[in-house]
Amino acid sequence: SRASVRKLTVASFSFPSLYFFFVRKNPFKYYYNMLPAVATAFGTDSSSATMPVTLKCVEERNNVDRRVSRFVIPVGATINMDGTALYEAVACLFIAQVNGVGLNFGQVVVTGLTATLAAVGAAGIPSAGLVTMVMVLNAVNLPTDMISVLLTVDWFLDRFRTITNVMGDAVGCAIVEAVCQDELTSQAIPNGGPDVEQNLYPLIENEPEARKSDVNIVMGSTI
Repeated sequence: SRASVRKLTVASFSFPSLYFFFVRKNPFKYYYNMLPAVATAFGTDSSSATMPVTLKCVEERNNVDRRVSRFVIPVGATINMDGTALYEAVACLFIAQVNGVGLNFGQVVVTGLTATLAAVGAAGIPSAGLVTMVMVLNAVNLPTDMISVLLTVDWFLDRFRTITNVMGDAVGCAIVEAVCQDELTSQAIPNGGPDVEQNLYPLIENEPEARKSDVNIVMGSTI
């Protein structure tokens, strides 16, 4: 369908072009290292469920700074819904054509803006775009009951939307790291990095014995 073609175009052309422009590295190698996240996104149909795999691919396979990935990926999984925005806009135009309704230029603009804003509020769960699509259809006075027409194919199209969302988050991580490289270098975290686990136990070892026992009791009670 047209929605799938547009999503694949964004994921396979627009994202690599942005990556190469800002990062100045081979985008296809970056994409290759993200294959486990792509497979998980296609299988689970949820960007939130894919988040742990996305973090692992970005940090361990593509060596993106954790300070960037641990902020960008969770935020992106919540509000960065590129595929959903494209799908809702195209689906709205499709429903208008099926009903023989002609949309003028202003209505097309309203459709694009509403789809973008509605996608930001969509949850990272399967077929969440169908819920927010009601807002898009109401914005241009189209019948909301036509959403039922999309139900037969949405389960499959949603997987491509999820892949587009996940790759958008991953590419965003690399771009943010490249743009903020000087700040990240100047604000390097001491004691070996940002891992709390790595910094916790050296601090415990330097505490008096009485406080060590208190820490062990607290840690043991929380396990």
